[in-house]
Amino acid sequence: MAAFAVPAYAEKRVALVVGNNDYRNVPKLLKAVNDARTMGDTLKQLGFTVMVAENQNRQAFSQTLLAFDKAVDAGDTAFFFYAGHGFEIAGQNFLLPTDVPAATEGQEELVRDASILADRIIERLQNRKVRTAILVFDACRNNPFERAGTRAVAGGGGLAPMTQLPEGVFSIFSAGPRQTALDRLSNDDANPNSVFTRTFSKELTQPGANLVQVAQRTRRSVSELAETVRHKQIPVYFDQMVDDVFLNGIAKGPAEVAAKPAEPLQKLAALPPVQQLKPQNDSVNAPIAMFSRHNGGWTVVFSIADPTLGISWRLGDAGDFRETGFMDTLDPRTRKRMPNPSIELPADAPAAVIQVRYVDTNGELQGPFPIRFDPEAALIRDQRKILDMTATSWLSFREYNGLLVYYTHLMSYRCAIREVRVGIDSTVPDKVLKMPPCDPRDPSVIPHDATPYLKLTPATKSVSVELTYRDGSVSEIKSFRR
Repeated sequence: MAAFAVPAYAEKRVALVVGNNDYRNVPKLLKAVNDARTMGDTLKQLGFTVMVAENQNRQAFSQTLLAFDKAVDAGDTAFFFYAGHGFEIAGQNFLLPTDVPAATEGQEELVRDASILADRIIERLQNRKVRTAILVFDACRNNPFERAGTRAVAGGGGLAPMTQLPEGVFSIFSAGPRQTALDRLSNDDANPNSVFTRTFSKELTQPGANLVQVAQRTRRSVSELAETVRHKQIPVYFDQMVDDVFLNGIAKGPAEVAAKPAEPLQKLAALPPVQQLKPQNDSVNAPIAMFSRHNGGWTVVFSIADPTLGISWRLGDAGDFRETGFMDTLDPRTRKRMPNPSIELPADAPAAVIQVRYVDTNGELQGPFPIRFDPEAALIRDQRKILDMTATSWLSFREYNGLLVYYTHLMSYRCAIREVRVGIDSTVPDKVLKMPPCDPRDPSVIPHDATPYLKLTPATKSVSVELTYRDGSVSEIKSFRR
């Protein structure tokens, strides 16, 4: 019933959910096991074969991951959920088994050796050649090693951002960098799940939402709930998917709508036969699209692996297809004029599905292929890409009635930025720059009443800058000298 809206589909869906409450040497947790069980129930509804593991010590955790390895095959969709204590050391995230020792200052290696490296889970799934790997960490809690009267292993809570993910991996954290996640909103909060899991599990089951939309909706809801108790918790996600991924697509007929009775969740048992997900289109050469925002609207550029004799498109599932036309260039593969690979959309174009089809070299029509257009996500992604490519232009110095440092460039691409911090003659950015709100109708225009510069003392030698992007990831600290 649940399927990807992309032409190549996974053979099966397999999930491992882990919840650790009963820690021996660090503070126990109350809701991690419940969170794992809730996620297991949710994923079962979405067609996953689910393995549930609870209160895992180091040896049991390793055996669980080995069983997960054996359960997934090339082309599968793998989903890993972890609720429990997590800890960041030197930019790496470690998942803590229940027998992790109570380490103190200078004993980071004890934690490393006794824990599970989150990056290693990704590597293992890559080695199994899964098509899609989804990792969810509800582990952004306070430093579990803090003790009154002792010097704890360094760490202020939260996990490090996973910005360098390989293609085909999507990860989401229950809180952003330097933030901690709430188990409950108050002493009267009787919900058995953490604030993140109760929200995320609900959003996953919304029909027709892709992973990015699920993450964005979860982030918005969790942030609003946390604000009600004056706590800052903004879940972050990191997306390296080539295609949109839909875990709860629209069923096609009564036979598919009929739900089967849910099987009981298994605890590290042999996996039963799994549902085969049938593709809607057998082609592996579906187009992909790149969206760019400019003053006049949107430019959408299609990339098609096959040589093509023509390209056509339409918005939505109804209406006539429109030809993209041709360029004044010959395609050496076909010896014919090259079809124009781009189209234009108006600035106020709403979210929609673009249906694309093309004529191959045999004259046969391929498609249509659905490409999801989400203006908000596309704008953020486009501006983030530009900022990454133009990091040397973030700041510029100018002497005019004193020393000024301009951040006009950052203002022009502010829709991708949540916060800008700078440090004056310091490598530690500790001052927040005021940025005007994003205007999606005209995102690059700087308001006339904005002040895109700071006044500096004449003796200033350098300014450092750090960006927190809208997805919660944090840039490297860049230093600019006069």
